[in-house]
Amino acid sequence: MEIYIKLFEVLFPVFFIVGIGYFLGKKSPNLDTSFITNYAANFGTPALVIFALTSSGVTFSVFAEYFIYSLIAIICFAIIGIIFLFLMKKDYIRELPPFILPNTGNMGIPICLFAYGSLGMGVAAAISSVVVLLHFTLNVFLANKKFDINVIIKSPSFYAILVVVSILYFEIETPTFVLNTVMLLAYGMIVLILISLGVALTQLKVFSFKSSIISSIGRVIIGPIIGVILIKMFDLSGFAAGVLLIQCSMPSAILTYLIASMYSPKEIVDNIASMIVVSTLMSLVTVPITVFIALKYFS
Repeated sequence: MEIYIKLFEVLFPVFFIVGIGYFLGKKSPNLDTSFITNYAANFGTPALVIFALTSSGVTFSVFAEYFIYSLIAIICFAIIGIIFLFLMKKDYIRELPPFILPNTGNMGIPICLFAYGSLGMGVAAAISSVVVLLHFTLNVFLANKKFDINVIIKSPSFYAILVVVSILYFEIETPTFVLNTVMLLAYGMIVLILISLGVALTQLKVFSFKSSIISSIGRVIIGPIIGVILIKMFDLSGFAAGVLLIQCSMPSAILTYLIASMYSPKEIVDNIASMIVVSTLMSLVTVPITVFIALKYFS
């Protein structure tokens, strides 16, 4: 019974806030959440990376280890995504991002925090930092089919990761006023992004339900299976293994849609939007199952 109470305590806050966003989106169909995206890209995400990794007690070696595991997982996601898209005769370049870039930040980090405490948050952030970095590099490249160095140069999250790596490597103590500031910015962003996710569920449309379900299976069902394989392959255990499993189970990140809308044709954007909606809805079932397994076997 205790594990079910813990499961409820972990998931309820996240799904409740998404529900608030859904309610607001239904109440105000034209609700504009673009300011949340701008805030997250320029302030919230960099602050979350800095706060989660510098305040959790995670060491440079742990950061580097799970950074690498995250890269390996994403390569596996990419292989699965290409196979799925090829078989469905889809654009396996432009439609690949929602397969390989799960919502590890705004959804995964708070779930891991509630499940495993500050150390869980730190490992989750190490995994998420790879996803954040790839959003502004690989995601843009796939959506645009050409590399744009300016996107990286103008990305505050890129510099935040560099700062964190330096802090962890040289074991620099982060000033309290900096931690307090990034904490407020980070927690504020998590709430706002979860609300915007709920709003998005009311605004984004599913254009091809069948293909969206098939694609979403590749994200929220095969994703955690890959997580289990990596745990067994590298003989991982404890809470960090549970964090890796949870992060692998997250639905597609909404940022893949936002970037696609800037660089890709409308048909591609519609397909990505459909996968985000369906994978997020499916995650209401699959994520609780995955978190239950993580809490039961990796704690």
